[in-house]
Amino acid sequence: QVQLVESGGGLVQPGESLLLSCATSGVNFKFYKMSWYRQAPGKERESVGSITSGGAEDRIADAVKGRFTISRDDAKDTVFLQMTDVKPEDTAVYYCKGDWRGFEYWGQGIQVTVSS
Repeated sequence: QVQLVESGGGLVQPGESLLLSCATSGVNFKFYKMSWYRQAPGKERESVGSITSGGAEDRIADAVKGRFTISRDDAKDTVFLQMTDVKPEDTAVYYCKGDWRGFEYWGQGIQVTVSS
């Protein structure tokens, strides 16, 4: 059974940092391109960025470039989203996704709220 489980979300103040994790199981993680998406209230889901199976960041959204970093630990089958200098507009439900050869799996999402 394939599972992607996000963790690390919550309430943070503007300017603070937050680390999201997405632990996977049931997939051969090292082959998967992993991505982060987010969906703010009343808005469509948007891509935050991706990391290739080789560990290279790919297509980081302009809105988060320079503030968010995506990394992966293949030994732990986990992908991370390091969020720094967060802003109220980063408030959203964050999702991870895994892709490999037409197979696509999503996590259930985790809430991040940026507010003072």
